Amino acid sequence: MSTSIIAFVIVLGVLIFFHELGHFLFARLFGVGVEKFSLGFGPKMVGKKIGMTEYLISAIPLGGYVKMVGEEPDSELLPEEIPFSFTHKHIFKKIVIVAAGPLFNLILTIAIFFGLFCFYGLLVLKPVVGTVSEGTPAYTAGLQKDDLVEAINGVPVDSWEKMAELVSTCKGEELEVHLRRGDSALVVKITPELQITKNLFGEDVERYLVGITSAGKVFQRPLSIGQSAIKSFSQTWNISKLTVLGIVKMIQGTVSAKDNLGGPIQIAQMAGDFYKEGLPNFLSFIAFLSVTLAILNFLPIPVLDGGHIFFFIIEAVTGRPLNLKVREISQQIGVTLLVMLMLFAFYNDIMRIVVQK
Repeated sequence: MSTSIIAFVIVLGVLIFFHELGHFLFARLFGVGVEKFSLGFGPKMVGKKIGMTEYLISAIPLGGYVKMVGEEPDSELLPEEIPFSFTHKHIFKKIVIVAAGPLFNLILTIAIFFGLFCFYGLLVLKPVVGTVSEGTPAYTAGLQKDDLVEAINGVPVDSWEKMAELVSTCKGEELEVHLRRGDSALVVKITPELQITKNLFGEDVERYLVGITSAGKVFQRPLSIGQSAIKSFSQTWNISKLTVLGIVKMIQGTVSAKDNLGGPIQIAQMAGDFYKEGLPNFLSFIAFLSVTLAILNFLPIPVLDGGHIFFFIIEAVTGRPLNLKVREISQQIGVTLLVMLMLFAFYNDIMRIVVQK
């Protein structure tokens, strides 16, 4: 339990710090005064004032905030404070300041993956057969445990992912598979069968399969700095796409929010598990959560960054700020939605614990 708590605090601290750092740096870049930079909400635990900004660590670690001069449109300001007021800045600058938080979470993800790829390379699953199911095309063709797939239809295979791609795109045509079994080279013919399987979101999908599973053997493929940079961007992009797709599917109801939505308790448990598995896995977990935090904050929900950006876009189009009463009602709706979502996530966490017991 103590490991999970320590890991949870580290994860949240890193994610919140980089998120709020984005808001803070661009606020200062555009000449906006920052009154408070806080990690956490609620009562102040420790703090130090440097210049006009008070840097805080607050009691409730489930978030953070940057309080800017003139942040609210109805703020009463002294004449000398107006040049530093957020509200009085150009609409483009306000959008950039708000968007900088989630963007810094994406930058954090890219930076983590870049470092991991530079130091550890890319972990690749070898195309080595683990199990062969009876009655399947692979079983009929004579595949055995520990067979190494070297090529399919003349195309070299250097990973399980590449092998699976060639099998799934064959459209049911016969494949010529080149194997390495011990010191012997073999060639077998296999015709994949169309089967219904589950995708990442638990949905039924049709795929061509041969009836084998991976032996779970991996190797490290070294990457150059350039390759690491490209791979870090593509990895972040792929996770972002899956996150957005998952959110859309939960809203549509095609994916169960009860089974896929977790709260702080689940995050703490997972953080503890990844922490025990070593630095690379722990950093990968932080990177994944950082993407999720960025995507969620870009949603056009009042009180989230995306909601503020949506209001500013309306202001840019209409030429005037949104009515204060409308903003207040929207904020109340946004807070209500977030509280309900958090309660639902807590409920899911508690039910998982009950089921495990």
